Order: sequence, then structure tokens, then C-alpha cells
Amino acid sequence: MIRILLAEDQGMVRGALAALLAFEPDFEVVAEVGAGDEVLAAAREARPDVALLDIEMPGIDGIEAAAELRRELPSCTPLILTTFGRPAYLRRAMEAGAAGFVVKDSPSERLANVIRRTASGERVVDSELAAAALADGESPFTPREREVLEASAGGAPIVEIAGRLHLSEGTVRNYLSAAIGKTGARNRIEAVRLARERDWV
Repeated sequence: MIRILLAEDQGMVRGALAALLAFEPDFEVVAEVGAGDEVLAAAREARPDVALLDIEMPGIDGIEAAAELRRELPSCTPLILTTFGRPAYLRRAMEAGAAGFVVKDSPSERLANVIRRTASGERVVDSELAAAALADGESPFTPREREVLEASAGGAPIVEIAGRLHLSEGTVRNYLSAAIGKTGARNRIEAVRLARERDWV
């Protein structure tokens, strides 16, 4: 029997997942939590074999929870289940020690298969996501380019960014232009979006 902890902040989704997993004869859901900072305590008490973790939760996110589990309770295998099939999330999850990464719109048979494989010690990652994560690579920004791009994320005017960072307006424009060029974006709003998707800011 594979003992499973479910960490999902949306109650209805969590309930549906628990019901779905209950159909599998070799699965038992032994704990359910709705926040990332509840994962470790619940895992210590319930001693699951696998922790199925959503990424975006109150408290700490699922990736941080996976890292905590690997550090504090290595007998529990973290598995990320998320709506967001982004290469940057995959890369962070693998670095945190997650044994698998499944997108929520995958068929239920795939989820069951991944749980069984990770419980037996395998690492399971979607091949297309893995290729995209490798293609994205490390951030191309210098520290200043990153700082200026982050400061512009809310759509602040150049003069405000310059004042906040103690730079001239021309220097801010130069850094933004470089950052936009490195993302292949058309403008700074798109550059921020692309950089966030790739976990560069």
C-alpha cells in the first residue's frame, strides 16, 4: 500500500483528488493539508510514502515544501502536481528534490503511474518540459539588468525607477533595452512576463 499526503489549497480540488486516488487499490490517502507550511508537520505525523504537492499554496509553496521534506523526512518522496507546466517550475522542483512533476490536466492513469514509479524510487519528468527547461538555461541578465527589470514590473515610469535605484534615466533605459533584447520581447511588460516564466527574475 502506498501512503499519500495531499497538499492542495483548493478544497474542492483536494477532495476530488482524494476521491480519485481512493479508486486505486494500492493507494491510501493518509493526510490532507491546504497550505505549504502544514506539509512537514502532517508528514511527520502520518508518515506518507509520497507527498503530492501543489505549487501555489498559502504559506510556503510546494517547491519549498518539497525541499523541507527532503531535508527533514527523506523517507517521504515529494511529487509536484501543478496547473503550471512551466520549465522554470520544473527546474526549481528538481533542484528542491522532487521526484516527479505532473501537470494537472494529465490523464488520471498517468498520475497513478507516476505515483507508483516515484514511490519505487524513480524520477519521472515529462520529456517535453524537461527539454524546454534545458533550453531556457540560466538567466542571461546581469545583476543590474535584473534589478531594473524587476523594478519596472509594475509599469512604473522610467523617472520613478531611476530615482528608486539611484540611476540616471538614460542608464535605466539602457538596462531595460538590454533586458528586453535578451528575452526577445517587444516591450518591457512582455520582457517581465517572459523572464518570470523562465524563472530569471
